[in-house]
Amino acid sequence: MTGLSARARALLALTALAGLAGCIGLPAFRSASCDSAASTAITTSPTGESTTTLDVLIYNIEGLQWPARSGRAARLRAIGESLRRLRERGEAPDIVLFQEAFSPAAVRSVVDTGYPSLASGPSRTQRSAYPARDRLPGRPRPTKGELGFRLMTSGLVIASRYPITGVVIDPYSRRACAGFDCLSNKGVMLATVEVPGVPQLIGIANTHMNARNASRVAPARNLAAHQAQALELETFLADRHDLSQPLILGGDFNMRRSPERFAAFRQDNPLALVHEYCLDNPACEVRMSWDGDAPWLDTQDLQFFASGSQVRVTPIRVEAMFDGSPTSPKLSDHDGFRVIYRLSWSGKGAGRATCASAG
Repeated sequence: MTGLSARARALLALTALAGLAGCIGLPAFRSASCDSAASTAITTSPTGESTTTLDVLIYNIEGLQWPARSGRAARLRAIGESLRRLRERGEAPDIVLFQEAFSPAAVRSVVDTGYPSLASGPSRTQRSAYPARDRLPGRPRPTKGELGFRLMTSGLVIASRYPITGVVIDPYSRRACAGFDCLSNKGVMLATVEVPGVPQLIGIANTHMNARNASRVAPARNLAAHQAQALELETFLADRHDLSQPLILGGDFNMRRSPERFAAFRQDNPLALVHEYCLDNPACEVRMSWDGDAPWLDTQDLQFFASGSQVRVTPIRVEAMFDGSPTSPKLSDHDGFRVIYRLSWSGKGAGRATCASAG
């Protein structure tokens, strides 16, 4: 291949990737039944307020396939095994939001965690419900992945120890992508999760947004794509999420070191940011290193939240997982970001009809 031009080598690599893509899918949907749902520890105060916790991890597992990555199978297998062992000890997060579950090894890793409920995001061929946006600045770059069709799925999966009662998914529109990110059908998924004994369903949303430098196209082009996705994400949640229900949104937002991206995103998204809340509220225990006045700009991986009409959602602890510490080896180019939320409600809201508390 040394005699080929850079353009020819890029097209050859994309052709090889296309040959592998069609046979790789996301995990099939499955859900725990109410009868088999894990127990939930609920406490009730003398004043009648009930509380429990919900433990949510977001984790980009770097499940890219060749030629983008190679040699990932062992570490991906270790991710699945680690989470399965934590589950067996009762120490695993209740819910995991995975990104970049693209390769067969990555999909096996997610399935091997053993979570009884799994829901997946957009497939490789699903089309967006939203109309295509205006053209992005500059010309399309086929050698940078802008082929006009997708070679990979969204890579999004939600795993839960509790029943998943519904899922809605949507990819970002065809023009809301830039560079190599256009090879995957990035988008958003929203699952409703039934926590036994909690009087409302909990909305859990997962997304992966357009990269900056890794997209390998001009900053103006990848910024415009990210802003288009932010608008579509906000529209999706407004259209598909019941505002009376609590909501947790997590994922890889690709806003690290980009105040411009972050400001535009927050303009379109009214949810509270966990990093901001925990920086301002000492009652939220921070068990990880946060530097500076805006630690949310030091990471791609964020969680947002909103309370419902009956159930209040409050972050009470944040920590890193798979970050290279002695008890949690680094197995991806991302750390896991874990948030423990307190769910609380008054006595008048108790007694959801579907799943009764097993605690």
